[in-house]
Amino acid sequence: MRKFPKRILKVVLYLLIGFFGASFFLVLLYKFVPPPITPLMVVRLLEKPVKGQTYRLYKDWVPLKEISPNLQTAVIASEDNRFLKHFGFDMDAIEKAQEYNEKQKGKRLRGASTISQQTAKNVFLWPQRSWIRKGMEVYFTFLIELTWSKRRIMEVYLNVIEMGKGIYGAEAASQTYYHKHAAKLTRGEAALIAAILPDPRRRSPVNPSAYLLERQQWILWNMNNIGKIEY
Repeated sequence: MRKFPKRILKVVLYLLIGFFGASFFLVLLYKFVPPPITPLMVVRLLEKPVKGQTYRLYKDWVPLKEISPNLQTAVIASEDNRFLKHFGFDMDAIEKAQEYNEKQKGKRLRGASTISQQTAKNVFLWPQRSWIRKGMEVYFTFLIELTWSKRRIMEVYLNVIEMGKGIYGAEAASQTYYHKHAAKLTRGEAALIAAILPDPRRRSPVNPSAYLLERQQWILWNMNNIGKIEY
């Protein structure tokens, strides 16, 4: 009977070693190799037949140099103002979001996820919210900030993020919405794409709503504040 707990501890230890080893290997691999698919893409693939919709997965990986600097600046302006300054977590934004959410009393809450956190979540984790997943998100965010450059984080982010129904990444979004390569996106087009990111399956830069146009103008204004991106 005394050996039983030791065996359990040994199994747990092996599992932990395996997890940390595998996760670190994947993070290092994706530092150089494009992720072939993400958990979110798999989830969407499984959702389609259930809802009776035609399956569609449109993604086209391109290097960061082939993605317009306008879009790079737009997503920073929209999603993560201090992307180049923090180490994966924007503590000021988290504090402000907590203060804001405490006053909402059941209304729509404000998030504070950085581009690094969103990249970690999209590439390595499942989309459902839970404390376990949030803890894993912190772990993977720390790993990619430790091993990847900010340039690589942005490159992966702009190639895997969901930008519409079945549309993933800047090139697929640019071709779908504007019929041009991502390298040729204008400031206005880039700002509109960035504006849909909080809810890309319900919003579209094609025939945008008044809200999206207002959001676009705010992003353009903030892009001017940020200026040229230098990694």
